Amino acid sequence: MASSIEVTSPFSESVVCSVDALSAEGVDAVVDQARAAYAEWRTSPLIVRKALCEGVVAWFQKNSDKIAADITRQMGKPLGQAKGEIGGLAERANYMIAIADETLADDVLPEKEGFTRYIRHEPLGVVLDIAAWNYPLLIAVNVVVPAVLAGNAVIVKHSSKTPLCATAFEEAFRAAGAPDFLVQAVAADHEVTELLIKHEGVDHVSFTGSVSGGRQVNQSAADRFVEVGLELGGKDPAYVCADADFDWAVANCVDGAFYNAGQSCCAVERVYVEAPIYDKFVEAYAAKAREYVVGDPMNTATTLGPLASKGAIAFLQQQVADAVAAGARLVVSPDEFLTPKTGYFLAPAVVADAPQDCSLMQEESFGPVIGITKVSGDEEAIKFMNDSPYGLTASIWTSDTERAIRIGEQIETGTFFMNRCDCLDPALPWCGVKDTGRGATLSTYGLLGF
Repeated sequence: MASSIEVTSPFSESVVCSVDALSAEGVDAVVDQARAAYAEWRTSPLIVRKALCEGVVAWFQKNSDKIAADITRQMGKPLGQAKGEIGGLAERANYMIAIADETLADDVLPEKEGFTRYIRHEPLGVVLDIAAWNYPLLIAVNVVVPAVLAGNAVIVKHSSKTPLCATAFEEAFRAAGAPDFLVQAVAADHEVTELLIKHEGVDHVSFTGSVSGGRQVNQSAADRFVEVGLELGGKDPAYVCADADFDWAVANCVDGAFYNAGQSCCAVERVYVEAPIYDKFVEAYAAKAREYVVGDPMNTATTLGPLASKGAIAFLQQQVADAVAAGARLVVSPDEFLTPKTGYFLAPAVVADAPQDCSLMQEESFGPVIGITKVSGDEEAIKFMNDSPYGLTASIWTSDTERAIRIGEQIETGTFFMNRCDCLDPALPWCGVKDTGRGATLSTYGLLGF
């Protein structure tokens, strides 16, 4: 088992930091400390919990420059996008704080003679949050702040690519005046993480990551009657109708595919375009994609940084090659872009006429590649959009609201958008169907889940 975890910059390929790893022998102490903190925190007044979380938001805002730089150094996100995570964290946390009084209040039932009836929302206990690297603050805040508001203690086991983000949450809660060990950051390998999942002192496990990782987490927790929340893969489709605001749809479908180098759970990963505008759309989409500047993520001019994982490059290249071999057209090649000599870079690839059964249209890419396919109309679009093992978000681009709702309600997805994509509203439950996972975070439903 690892005694330390080294983080390598995906840009410079040099070591960013080294953090101590939790040992198997240390698991009991971490959980025991969390349980002790929970015993104190569970009876704390809600006004105290809210004030603590407000202090946490303020700490992140005060330290935003350092935290954003740490994100960029660890996983390669352009610095401007990393700074955007601070604003997103504040928006989500503040919304959950705002709804806490009403959501967590007792549900008082109608009068019944001889009875007083109410439902109380009790905290679960100790929450283990296994957070992903691609949006390291936003993914973690979805769990940490609601869990603490509900009265729980939290152990944050962040990705080995972004352990400093877990440390930031621990530091933020400590600085805001939290009881000792209310929020703990741990770095751990797979074996020790499995011990945490299986530990009888852990009452809820939240995992964001791959489908295969979700299956492993679920299997590790299967011997206990413990709740497991899973937010896993996606292959989110966009459908651009002939009556869409053309320029708006192009710009947003490009941004939805390539923002954060396509490393987003709800990135646009496949685009279906109604036949009358297909050729025009492909041409405009390609032109917009060529505007990306690939390079040093610390440079403010950079709009597409390196991938977080070197091993992802070959997979993405193979997806593109397989699609082209099956008859698709590579209309924007990564070879068109200037890229640094070091780093895990793959510039945008845009593939037109992508067959529905190719990997590029079926398997999660999680990188800056996109397939575009012509459809005859709504019926074929719905068929193709549902032809996927995933279901996180879907977007419909049209000027007809009734049409968007009619299509959206036939899509097997957690969320559907009209004329938006790759975004999240904390008032809505963040959830998915099929292999995308189970459970929900954010909104009143996410808060009640803790």
